[in-house]
Amino acid sequence: MTLSRRRWQSKIRMLKVLAEQSEALSMPEAESQIREIVQHYFEGLHFANTGLLRTLFSEDCVLKAPGIRRDLNQWLARVEDRPVPAETGAAFDYQILTLEIIGEQAMVKVLCPLLDDVFIDFLGLLREDGQWRIVNKMYADKP
Repeated sequence: MTLSRRRWQSKIRMLKVLAEQSEALSMPEAESQIREIVQHYFEGLHFANTGLLRTLFSEDCVLKAPGIRRDLNQWLARVEDRPVPAETGAAFDYQILTLEIIGEQAMVKVLCPLLDDVFIDFLGLLREDGQWRIVNKMYADKP
C-alpha cells in the first residue's frame, strides 16, 4: 500500500469518526440545554443579574474583545455598575444567530442589543462534570 493511499484511508476513518460525533452531538437534549443557558445569559444581561450570570460561566473564563481582556469578576463588576437595560425600558431583543455542537463543545453566536449598542458575542461552552458552562466569551460591536 502506498503512503498516499494510507493517508486517504486515515482521513476517511477520521471523517467517519467526526460524522458519528456530529450525529451524537445534534442530540435535541444537548441543544435544549445550551439554548436554556443562553436564554439565562440573555436574562442575566437584561436584568443585570450577576448572580445568575456567575452560575453560567466557568470561574476561569476569559472575556475578550479587540484590545480588551477581562476575567469573570472584572466583567461582572462592569455589568453591576452599568445601567440595567430592563430598567431603561430596553426591549428584550436578544437572539441566537448560530449554534454549533461538536461532542462536549459548543459555539454560540448571539446578538445582544445592550443600552445604546448592539454586540455580537461568541460564547464557547464545554460540558464538564455533566454541566454546560461558558468557558470563553468574545464580543464586539455589530458592524
